[in-house]
Amino acid sequence: MQRLHPKVIDLTLDRIGRCLTTVGDPHVRLPPVIHVAGTNGKGSTQAMIRAGLEAEGLTVHAYTSPHLARFHERIRVAGKIISERDLLELLEKVYVANGGETITYFEITTVAAFLAFAETPADWTLLEVGLGGRHDATNVVDNPVLTIITKVDLDHQQFLGETIKEIAGEKAGIIKRGIPVIIGPQHADGLEVIEVEAARLDAPTISFGQHWHVREEHGRMVFEDESGLLDLPVPNLRGPHQLANAGMAIAALRHLGLGEAAAQGAVTNAYWPARMQRLKTGALVEAAPKVELWLDGGHNPAAGEALADTLKTLPERPTHLICGMLATKDVAGYLMPLSRVAASLQAVAIPGEAATLPAEDTAAASVSVGLPTAVARSVEDALAEIVESDPAARVLICGSLYLAGAVLRENG
Repeated sequence: MQRLHPKVIDLTLDRIGRCLTTVGDPHVRLPPVIHVAGTNGKGSTQAMIRAGLEAEGLTVHAYTSPHLARFHERIRVAGKIISERDLLELLEKVYVANGGETITYFEITTVAAFLAFAETPADWTLLEVGLGGRHDATNVVDNPVLTIITKVDLDHQQFLGETIKEIAGEKAGIIKRGIPVIIGPQHADGLEVIEVEAARLDAPTISFGQHWHVREEHGRMVFEDESGLLDLPVPNLRGPHQLANAGMAIAALRHLGLGEAAAQGAVTNAYWPARMQRLKTGALVEAAPKVELWLDGGHNPAAGEALADTLKTLPERPTHLICGMLATKDVAGYLMPLSRVAASLQAVAIPGEAATLPAEDTAAASVSVGLPTAVARSVEDALAEIVESDPAARVLICGSLYLAGAVLRENG
């Protein structure tokens, strides 16, 4: 599929609208939809909403991107990752219906997901925006029950605009007339854009710091809104930034009329790989049994800041980075906050990824922010180099979801 339809980004709703018409408009027959946009935290927030809904015995369709180890991860039908047979049948149906017209990789995948969701009963549908919001393929759904906008930061500027305001305007494109929107913590200029768009569309806002609050207190998570206070475990997804993501998920669940069981499920049952994930088994772990090995797919300056804050919460231990990034990313901006908490960096290219930044360029950015730096041919070589000098180190593989996916496949 990637060979026939390269992963180009061309934001418009025209192609997917045409293709959906040819397959019977499945997007108008979905179970109730919750639509999630934002720069960082979309996947984690969606994972926690799904965990909360499932804790109440509800069935959930979920569409996410990109995948990590297997393409099938993008489409979860009634709680289960789509099967190989069903996925191939749906893709074949979309190909035939499209009739050779121009269409992108993401648009084909989205049509296939909508077909799967329309044909299988479920209580809820969760849709994660692929890029931006206003012109994203998922935004053909015009009647969601709820929209959510997570933290807006600088990323994909070549497609969405150079400023927080411009990017927030694209994310706010998922807001629908009269449909409530949950707004996570935002920069002031981004929040203003989102609130103006919500007001224009008479969309009620459910905003962090105004309608709901979340904080950590004595090792617990405290969520508070007009319905009262919830005293919960801290999210099992690691990092201080996950408090805000959990807050958005709980605000959504409360808006749907669900209670403490759903909130408890959201913070304790959610699983979302490559988000400060501890690797405890697999080939890489066996190669370095004394190393504390972590994996994270964040890839923009705000993600670097969140990752650095998370590392500060761990027991003190030298942390060495193995980093590979895409050529389109702000590498120095991502590494700057990490340079304050990391002992060294091994730069690698992302295996099998045409858009990878050469390891030498990642290394140059690392040197520019003051990190002791080396270049390695692979993650395995980088890990071996670190182990040779510090056998009991903490190692964090980071910089890209595509690198994280390659590591998960290799690690088994």
